[in-house]
Amino acid sequence: MKTYITYGTTDYLSSHQEKYNQALLLEGDSNSALVYETDGENPFTEKHEYDVINQRGSLSGAGFVVMNHVPVTEDGRSLFEERFQNRAGLVESEPGFIGIRVLRPLHQDPYIIMTLWNSHADFINWQQSKAYEEAHKDRGTSKGLPETLFSGKSFVKEYMVVQ
Repeated sequence: MKTYITYGTTDYLSSHQEKYNQALLLEGDSNSALVYETDGENPFTEKHEYDVINQRGSLSGAGFVVMNHVPVTEDGRSLFEERFQNRAGLVESEPGFIGIRVLRPLHQDPYIIMTLWNSHADFINWQQSKAYEEAHKDRGTSKGLPETLFSGKSFVKEYMVVQ
């Protein structure tokens, strides 16, 4: 399975969304995104292409999406992916959770950990939960991923789903 993402204005992307019936139109503070999952070819001219290496749940039914962009060195890719293949999956039992995708970039983009929620409030509740604390307890410790694995600073983008 592949995920393709293109960015632009909501108006521009909504005209493209009609061509791809399962595409997810997202609106953020600074830009909008169109996310499309398929086993087929990239329908967009932009080359934001990803292999889906871990997934649970669905893209449909979400009202809020969080994309954590994580730049990983070439040498660190296998360790990073192994960590996510063996993740505890605690987020999946959280109220309001819809889905998760761990996306491996096919080009120079960072990895994306995309979580899908019913609402922004559900995401905030997850961040304040014991399950979140448990899932992230090794971050910044010797049990966590080494800093040398990352090629830059990670960043998060939050989006509302446009219906």
